[in-house]
Amino acid sequence: MRTRFAPSPTGYLHIGHVLNAIWVWRTARERGGEVVLRIEDHDRTRCRPEYEAGILDDLDWLGFKPDIGSTEEFRAGRTELRQSDATHYYEAALDRLRAQGLAYVCACSRRTIAAESPDVFNEETRYPGTCRRLGLEPGPGRGWRVVIDDGLESFEDLRLGPLEQEPAQQCGDVLIRDRLGNWTYQFAVVVDDMRQGIDLVIRGEDLLASTGRQIRLARLLGRAEPPHFLHHPLVRKATGEKLSKASADSGIRELRAAGWRADRVVDEASMKMEGTAPDTGAPR
Repeated sequence: MRTRFAPSPTGYLHIGHVLNAIWVWRTARERGGEVVLRIEDHDRTRCRPEYEAGILDDLDWLGFKPDIGSTEEFRAGRTELRQSDATHYYEAALDRLRAQGLAYVCACSRRTIAAESPDVFNEETRYPGTCRRLGLEPGPGRGWRVVIDDGLESFEDLRLGPLEQEPAQQCGDVLIRDRLGNWTYQFAVVVDDMRQGIDLVIRGEDLLASTGRQIRLARLLGRAEPPHFLHHPLVRKATGEKLSKASADSGIRELRAAGWRADRVVDEASMKMEGTAPDTGAPR
């Protein structure tokens, strides 16, 4: 079994990331599996080298050691475990979809999509397929989408049980490269999970809605069997909102500066999981 810990360097780690790391490492160790460290810096407008450096430092301090993709490998320079160093894989995947007639150029902005598609499903706007049959040429200010036809995706979450989603009704045709040239999260993680042999995806419940569309994308790219999924509870504020890097909620850097030990941070993350403290097996 192979899973991954895949932070995005759009900010520093917080307690919520530590909770995810606990789930990832604990599950991998219990199943005799491997953990891959992947840096998901597909959004070049928001990611920063200093955030990546901080993430690597915090992982070392906390004691979470990946089996594939050491922190030293990332510090040494280019690595195909960093998304910005692996763009040729995404280009090749897009070429495969284009060859099948499944990808097309889209000139729509978020504002025009929201105006044309007022129906909201699970707090997201469904793309109405405006550019699907226009045959637009690639160019500045234009992105790429994948055709998502009707049909259910059924899967069993290892924690939540059997689930069904209908991506065409949730989100419509999936954006895979945005108008600024950034590869999207939905596309990049599917390509990465395929090429890195990830067969168990462990992540927070806030990403549950992405599962069906990612299973569909993987099938269109030729993956015969989708990975298994496990969506865990989130660490939340007293207001019920999830923690956010943007608002520096419970930042690990701040806790370190305040004199916290690594084992205290890990224990704090464990106890915030719906009031429980799992036997994590996480290193101290």
